[in-house]
Amino acid sequence: MEKKTNNVKKSRKMKLKEFLIKEGVMDPGIFKAVFLAGGPGAGKSFVSKSAFAGTGLKFSNSDNIFTKYLQDAGLSLKMPENEKDMRDALRIRAKAKTATRADIWVKGRLGLVIDGTARDYLLISKQQRLLKFLGYDTHMIFINTTLEVALERNIERGRKGDRTVPDYATKHSWNVVQSNMGKFQSLFGSSNFHIIDNNKSEKELVTLTLKKAAALARRIMSAPHGWQARIWIKKELELKKR
Repeated sequence: MEKKTNNVKKSRKMKLKEFLIKEGVMDPGIFKAVFLAGGPGAGKSFVSKSAFAGTGLKFSNSDNIFTKYLQDAGLSLKMPENEKDMRDALRIRAKAKTATRADIWVKGRLGLVIDGTARDYLLISKQQRLLKFLGYDTHMIFINTTLEVALERNIERGRKGDRTVPDYATKHSWNVVQSNMGKFQSLFGSSNFHIIDNNKSEKELVTLTLKKAAALARRIMSAPHGWQARIWIKKELELKKR
C-alpha cells in the first residue's frame, strides 16, 4: 500500500514537472504578433479584444495607459489645447511603460496584439522586422472605416465621456493611415495583411464583423511555427529540464 502511494506521488510530481517545463514555452500564442491598424474610431480595440479573447496574447496599447494617466492627473479627456504640455509628458510616460512591458513579453516570446493607429510606418516596420527576425509570425489586421464614420464615432465617444480628439486630428490621422495601407501590405505580404470593414454599427452587421475577425484570429493562432521558433522552443525546454 505504501509503495502504491509513493508511486502515485512520484507520478504526480513528474506530471507537475512536465507541466512547469512546458508552461509558457508551449503557450498557444507564443511567437505570434498581430499589429492592428486603423484610424480613430475604427473600432480596433473592440474587434481585436473580441476576436483574440482567450488566446493568451498580450495586448500592447499605450492609449489605455495614457487615458488612465490623464484621469489620475485630473486632465480633460476632451484633449484641450491649454493642457497640451502636461498631456504630452504623460503620453511619453505611457509609451515608455508600454515599451517596457512589451520587452518583457518579447523576451519570453509571448504572443502580442500591438494596438495602434499605424500612423508611423517607419516605427511599425522596425518593430515588425525585429519580431520576424526573432521568429515571430507577424500579421497586420487593418480595421477600415470611412472618414465620415470615424468622425461620427469620435463625437459619440465624447458623448459617452471617453477620450476624444479634435476633428482636424481625426481627419489627419485617417488620411495618414489610409496612405500607409499599401506600404503595410507590401511589408507584411498579401497573405499576412488582412482588411476588416467596420463601417456599419447595426447589431447584425457587428456580429458578422466579429465572426470574420474571430475566424481570422483562429487561422493566425493555428499557423505552424517557423524554424527559428522551433529551435528556440527546443532550447528552452532543454534548459528547463536541467
